[in-house]
Amino acid sequence: MTPSAEYLSRCAKLLKAVSSQETSIQQAADWFAQTILAGRMVHCFGSGHSRILVEEMWPRYGSFPGFNPIVELSLSFHNLVVGANGQRQAMFLENVTGLAERILRNYDLSPLDSALVISSSGCNRVPIEMAQEFQRRGVRVVAIISRLHSQASRSAREDGRKLQDFADLVFDTGAPVGDAMVRIRGLDTPVAPGSTVGGCLLVNCIKAEVALRLTAAGAPPRVLTAAALVGTDQARDLFESAYDEHAHRLAKLYERVGPPMSAAGTPLEKPVSGSKARRRAGLGAR
Repeated sequence: MTPSAEYLSRCAKLLKAVSSQETSIQQAADWFAQTILAGRMVHCFGSGHSRILVEEMWPRYGSFPGFNPIVELSLSFHNLVVGANGQRQAMFLENVTGLAERILRNYDLSPLDSALVISSSGCNRVPIEMAQEFQRRGVRVVAIISRLHSQASRSAREDGRKLQDFADLVFDTGAPVGDAMVRIRGLDTPVAPGSTVGGCLLVNCIKAEVALRLTAAGAPPRVLTAAALVGTDQARDLFESAYDEHAHRLAKLYERVGPPMSAAGTPLEKPVSGSKARRRAGLGAR
């Protein structure tokens, strides 16, 4: 078998792994559709190469508003590899405690929101703490990991907890330990990773199911669509209206950032967290 044939064969197994998670796909789509129909957003986060799946969700052809892509350049812009903005710094920052809280401090989160957090290993501090912070604020968390790789990996946290420990629903990309899927004779280490393939299958399955639910609810999404398919004028209208809707939804996340303050500059009340926040929003238990 050639290396390319082996890779494609392995990808077929990824497809099977995703297909086995149909029930969870339906559940995630229910939660995400509820969030979007409530006028809120699904917050999507991934550091390093996991940002690929965030951008796969939105914005790109075949996607629609309702998703908030949280992509920190300090954690993911490492195209220069070395030197300024290099990979070493990004990998270091992925394990800086407290960075997730600083990122989410920019948003007025609600228990009506939901979140998608992606990390192949599920072991770096920032994605773990992102999920933990979302849950603390009563936001449901859907995680995408590579389960075999995560099980074989060691968490950067002292308590050993991983991303899946702070998720209400966990998906598996189906990728193997180490991610790379092809062995080359004479080469000690495998090549050609698979987590991005499995992850893209997952997010697009979820996206399609969300579109079905929004349309059935009488709120069909404004889908970014190529001019080659619908013509230049309609494509332009769809892009403009979709971007406008995204801006309007995003604006809600900035309206009441932080706790309400008194005239003296002190918080009037402490932030409500976890299940208490969900009860206050009328969402009940998890």
